[in-house]
Amino acid sequence: MPRNPRFDILFDPVRIGPKTAKNRFFQVPHASGMTNANPHVRAAFRGMKAEGGWAVVSTGACSVHPSSDDSPFPFASLWDEADVRAHAVMTEAVHAHGALAAVELWHGGAAAVNRTTRHTPLSPSGVPWMATHVGFMSSARPRVMDAGDIRDLIRWHAEAAVRAEQAGFDILYVYAGMGYLPYQFLLSDYNHRTDAYGGSPRNRVRLVEELIDTVREATGGRCAVALRISLQELRARPSESAPSEAHEVIGLLKDAPDLFDVKMDYSATDCAPSRFAPEGSHEPVVDFVRTITERPVVGVGRFTSPDTMVSMVRRGVLDLIGGARPSIADPFLPAKIAEGREDEIRECIGCNICISSWHDGVWVRCTQNPTAGEEWRHGWHPEIVRRDGEGSVLVVGGGPAGLEAALTLGRRGFKVVLAEAARDFGGRLLWETRLPGLRQWFRVVDYRLGQLRRMPNVSLHAESELGADEVREFGADHVVIATGARWTANLCGANEVPTRPLAAPRVYTPDDIARGARVEGPVVVFDFDNYYMGSAVAEHMAAQGLATTYVTSAGSAQSWGIMTNEQPLVHQAFRKAGIACRTLQIVEDFDGEGVTLAQIFTGEQQVIPARSLIVVGQRTGGSPLYDALREDMRSVVLTGDANAPGAIAHAVYQGHRAAREIGLVPQRERRDAPFAMRDIAPPREAAE
Repeated sequence: MPRNPRFDILFDPVRIGPKTAKNRFFQVPHASGMTNANPHVRAAFRGMKAEGGWAVVSTGACSVHPSSDDSPFPFASLWDEADVRAHAVMTEAVHAHGALAAVELWHGGAAAVNRTTRHTPLSPSGVPWMATHVGFMSSARPRVMDAGDIRDLIRWHAEAAVRAEQAGFDILYVYAGMGYLPYQFLLSDYNHRTDAYGGSPRNRVRLVEELIDTVREATGGRCAVALRISLQELRARPSESAPSEAHEVIGLLKDAPDLFDVKMDYSATDCAPSRFAPEGSHEPVVDFVRTITERPVVGVGRFTSPDTMVSMVRRGVLDLIGGARPSIADPFLPAKIAEGREDEIRECIGCNICISSWHDGVWVRCTQNPTAGEEWRHGWHPEIVRRDGEGSVLVVGGGPAGLEAALTLGRRGFKVVLAEAARDFGGRLLWETRLPGLRQWFRVVDYRLGQLRRMPNVSLHAESELGADEVREFGADHVVIATGARWTANLCGANEVPTRPLAAPRVYTPDDIARGARVEGPVVVFDFDNYYMGSAVAEHMAAQGLATTYVTSAGSAQSWGIMTNEQPLVHQAFRKAGIACRTLQIVEDFDGEGVTLAQIFTGEQQVIPARSLIVVGQRTGGSPLYDALREDMRSVVLTGDANAPGAIAHAVYQGHRAAREIGLVPQRERRDAPFAMRDIAPPREAAE
């Protein structure tokens, strides 16, 4: 189909210093969990975005020196020739599709405490970053940088810039954001210096200016130089000469870089979940930059709507549309807009599972795109599936796993029948997306149903509950069982291991709430699942006017939500809704009038009034249908939550993998390996 003319502006080329981006789609630097130890995995992941039409494709944070070591979190580096070779694999993959390759030169300063290299952390004034996320916490503290350290930092950036050009990068970033070292010089909280690098904003920007000039000079002006800068804190601070310190800093730097990449200061606001922030949420903080500088500006905002993108450009907010999460969910987003297929965009749902993968130290995963991170290991393409399917497949269960399995099987060419017992397709998401803030998660269903309804070899049958005899009589060559999981009313002990179900009046699970149980208040929600369900149910109860107390065995509400940037926002939502929060406690009993709680470390008990108890703890999978069929059917597969309960991302991945493998001999997964200096540099001659 031809491109809609109203989107033409998104395909204008943009000059970035000595380079030109072929359109306005810019995959900004973002973590992928893929380090130099996985060069081919990383190249395939980034190269897929170039194939999908992104004009610029960037790495994540890339350390310029061993004194910037972010372990245990995965990060890239440009320390030696082996690193150059590792990055060259990625730039070659990006250039093969006509895109520019960008690298984010990074020094973490006080935020990188060098657990592996054991270099002393550096900072402008010895101010540590006192993190509460366990992965970031450390007993190490930084030292104050002297003049020699500043000269070293500038030199390290110059040396890394030379290596970056050798590796094939076109755009080199100076990173002054998210609490890292150049940002620490910009912000007075970290910078208490009294020399030429501290005090006034004019002095505090000096290091950033020098880094930009150094990177440009090191590469002879052949590479574009970008500045990535956080503006949230600076915009909130008054200035004597401008509307805010952010305005003043951008004014001082307006001609320094070839490109401004503008962002927020904290992960929970920079990559805010859709549950708490809409598309384009950065605009109120970054909207002024384009009014001060003539350099092009790129920014993000979980952009999935082409109309929103056009608005950003026409209103002068951004010159380039930055994408991190949307580029993971759909690497082919630009191509689909270019080809008039914007209705086929696999829209990011803002669940932030991708961010949790970096916190976990693993390759990126995505709820919407199960091929993310598997482009090289499994050879999976997000848009292309080999049409090798022969025969028929019956998929039982129309939730996330079943829908994904049916879609992938249909693309393989099988004749697919998808049977769902309920009136509507969607499984767990039919109800979960009616909880506060979760509506955008229904995109998982909308995208797949939209594709399935176009496929002549797929038929959809709602209100079709099937037993074992009906499945056998159907006579499909293959059967996929994706019938979901169930919540239990099991409590847990002080060790947080599930124990017995609680038999008492008005004890409910999320499944009961989904079926419309009439809950009396006051209500206690006991959460030891620690993901979104417990906190969302508590908000749901409070929204009905019920006095609600949230109880958890963890140290904070929605404890695992720190992995997805939700935890601080959940606590804010609780305060706004008037939800009481009790942490480090478990439920021991409930008699219909009061809930007995016990502190998990001391066992101290207390009773709080409640008429209803909702337990959000253990889910169980399994399928009697699968058990009845597995002995006498040649090809039957259990997948999704029925196989192993988990996040929606896990269910979609399981469904996709099951569909890829049906009817085939399992293939061995490819294993990546790093380049090493001993393989790059010639051996030294032995000393005589």
